[in-house]
Amino acid sequence: MNKYPVEFWKMSGSGNDFILIDNRDGKIRNEDMSNLVERSCRRRESVGADGVIFLTRSEQYDFGWQFFNADGEEVEMCGNGSRCISRFAFLNGIAGPDLTFETMAGPVSAEVKGRMVKVLIPGIKGLKLNIDLPYQDGWESVDFINTGVPHVVVAVNNLDIHPVREQGRDIRHHSLFAPEGTNANFVKKSGPDLIEIRTYERGVENETLACGTGAIASALVFSARGKVNSPVKVKTMGGEILTIHFQRQGDSFGQVRLEGNTSIIYKGSLNEEAL
Repeated sequence: MNKYPVEFWKMSGSGNDFILIDNRDGKIRNEDMSNLVERSCRRRESVGADGVIFLTRSEQYDFGWQFFNADGEEVEMCGNGSRCISRFAFLNGIAGPDLTFETMAGPVSAEVKGRMVKVLIPGIKGLKLNIDLPYQDGWESVDFINTGVPHVVVAVNNLDIHPVREQGRDIRHHSLFAPEGTNANFVKKSGPDLIEIRTYERGVENETLACGTGAIASALVFSARGKVNSPVKVKTMGGEILTIHFQRQGDSFGQVRLEGNTSIIYKGSLNEEAL
């Protein structure tokens, strides 16, 4: 049976945009997902997105997901994607407003209140301050943490003119993070418990308007350095504010929650010609 057209929603989480597909019936086979993602995420030639989320069945939780970056690679976690899929599931009657879903990084719990969604992010680990990367002009510190996916956090003194794309690409492909690579965040404190962030995302291979796990990583690193306290407001490149809630005990973090708005952009049908 021809699986096309495929019904989808286009959603945005603070500037991160995603294609969301209810795949509980298994219409899209695992072996076909990567190609569909890579082709449909092309901007101007297809739908265009930072990634694709397939909602799947779960035996333990309300549902499961498979998350793919725009390059067709499946990854463990996406903070803003988590918020979008939670609202998608609630609006489609798949789960209630308080839900839990299954990811490769562990179960993610969420609260849906209108457009606002707060998710509890599992698997925070690997905090390393002052990692061994050669400093570039404008860098004040460089650190690392894994918030479901790996993130380097660079404190900079002038975020507006910083060469995020060039330096982000270099960090992403640095041998220190081979073979998987890393995301790179450039961050500046701009007020009490307020930071601004620009992120180069692995898998998108460019700067994005927002990155949920990058916002979490930056908030936690700045907390570890004694610069901010929970809750931390994070201003994204897209201009929206994400709020990071957490509990800190020394260099460990628990009850890490990402909160922010989501937007339904449109609903449509993906035809084979778009691929």
